[in-house]
Amino acid sequence: MRNGLVLLAVFVLLVLVPLGGCTMAQEKVAVISLSGPIQYEAGGMFFGGKVITPAIVRQQLERAQKDVSVKAVVLQIESPGGSVAACQEILNILDGLEKPLVVSLGDIVASGGYYISAKADRIVALPGTLTGSIGVIAQVPNVAGLYDKLGIRMQVFKAGKHKDMYAGLRELTPEEKELMQQITDQLYEQFINVVAEGRRMDKERVRQLATGQLYTGEQAKALGLVDRLGGLDMAIKVAAELAGVKEPEVVYYKPRVPSLLESLLELGGTGLVDLFRARLLGAEAVVVEKILSNPYPQPEYR
Repeated sequence: MRNGLVLLAVFVLLVLVPLGGCTMAQEKVAVISLSGPIQYEAGGMFFGGKVITPAIVRQQLERAQKDVSVKAVVLQIESPGGSVAACQEILNILDGLEKPLVVSLGDIVASGGYYISAKADRIVALPGTLTGSIGVIAQVPNVAGLYDKLGIRMQVFKAGKHKDMYAGLRELTPEEKELMQQITDQLYEQFINVVAEGRRMDKERVRQLATGQLYTGEQAKALGLVDRLGGLDMAIKVAAELAGVKEPEVVYYKPRVPSLLESLLELGGTGLVDLFRARLLGAEAVVVEKILSNPYPQPEYR
């Protein structure tokens, strides 16, 4: 009996304690790559074009949050920005991460791309990164001239003084332009507040920088918009330092890539139909239809 227990103990030691020592779980830094314009849904992109959506960010962050061996997260971002609401939703998701977060800025991380980066524990940029572009743009189309070209005449019946201001059938009145400017200014203030809080900067200082212009990574570092200059390796090093990990294992999270069939089905539901419609009706008619399908302005951090 005793010999059997000894043999069992030796077997357990051989399995659990190999020659290299005890098999402890390696402490990790997770790298999540986010690339493309920021929008609420991924639909409509030609053959699975890259986008950044709240759903993609939530899926990857939850994975990192649940893995106890992941001690810090690096977001590798490449984005010109995008939808205001999508940017704000993503920032809310990032705020919920309970581990050190470092952002590594790529080639261009502008406007909304910088917005979702602003509250990270550290921001790392390459000297030649183009970033900043802190501001808002909103556009109200006017397709009256195109309607005239196509021979279309619209009769508008409305209830509500400004109900047709987004229809694109006429110039906005001075009062309506002021209303649009108020919306744009409010979204601009929200951007400034996020940067001021995330970067621990005075709001008036942020306002001075928030002209909509781009800055190089080197300029952004001097202005306090980023913390360190360097690439992804530097961002990983900084993340490990924040987490107190000396030699982390680096794991790369990749979003699920749509299959060829899924991409073809998506194309069949959007782009291919548009191509046929453009051939039958003319490109101008398709443009008008696209505008009318969503007549409201789309404010963007872009």
